[in-house]
Amino acid sequence: MKTGSDLCRAATAALALSIASLTGVTGAAYAQDKNITIVVPNPSAINNFPLHVAIGEGYFEEAGINVTVEAVNGSASVLQSMAAGQAQIGNPGPGPLLGARARGEDVVFIYNQFPKSIFGLVVREESEVQGPADLKGTVVGVGTADGAEVGFSRAILTDVGLAEGTDYEFLAIGDGGTAAAAFLNDEVSSYAAAVSDAAIIESRGIPLREITPEAYLSYFGNGWAVTRSYLDENPDVIEAFGKALVKGTKFGMDPANKDKVLEHTTAGNPQEGEDREFAEALLAAIQDRITPLDMSNGYGYQPPEHWQMWHDSSVESGALSAPLDDLEAAYTNQFVEAWNAE
Repeated sequence: MKTGSDLCRAATAALALSIASLTGVTGAAYAQDKNITIVVPNPSAINNFPLHVAIGEGYFEEAGINVTVEAVNGSASVLQSMAAGQAQIGNPGPGPLLGARARGEDVVFIYNQFPKSIFGLVVREESEVQGPADLKGTVVGVGTADGAEVGFSRAILTDVGLAEGTDYEFLAIGDGGTAAAAFLNDEVSSYAAAVSDAAIIESRGIPLREITPEAYLSYFGNGWAVTRSYLDENPDVIEAFGKALVKGTKFGMDPANKDKVLEHTTAGNPQEGEDREFAEALLAAIQDRITPLDMSNGYGYQPPEHWQMWHDSSVESGALSAPLDDLEAAYTNQFVEAWNAE
């Protein structure tokens, strides 16, 4: 999932967080602590509040995991870091992950963090555009040229018969403040905005209107992924990671814990927490997107039919040149029950 802003950008270098080792671990204790590097596609801490709550509340520490978090620019960079062995766990979007698998990279989605789409196709409130079909002959803004929002918006436009390069063009305009400037300068007619991007743009006095077809709001967003080799060799770490993340999610979803949640996310990205009103609005929006449509399987579950939707739309839009031979190899739900066990 790609979000971010100029409010956060300067904090990217400072986002690397680490947790010191514990000498004792509880529960299903491990013989020694585990060190993992987690790479995220943008510096927003609120966007990944379960992760920062799990850090701040000591849930990773309890599980004997030492965590370092690093921010990069977009899902493609997340996947590159994992492929290069620079990170063990990453937070890419499903579209880029499918593209990586098509290139022969055996990376596996293990945790569906955003069961509801974190993206929306938006226009300025006063725009004459009423739906995606009206974007023919226009420029569509995206954060980065290879971010997850590109596949999301390309699929929408393909559905209404528009072809990239013929009927419309994508233009990478960055996030938040730079995207707001692109709207003001009429560089783009629309923007494939993540939740945080839309909140930032509107905070700059530019009211937005969403034109995303309802069916696309059910496309899930970024989640947690590992390489196949890491999954096979470290199931104990993955189980412990997911348990801590679920605990962080449950803590973060409780309205009584809002102040503590924002304290943890501000520790992860100090600049993002400077505007309290904005931070609270963004947290509420992210909480909504993280809540599964069906809680019966708990947090992290990946409906196979939703993966099929992503796959089919990627093929239809040309993001995938051909169907994958084994879509089921792109994801696993094998840890979900253990993660959600009380």
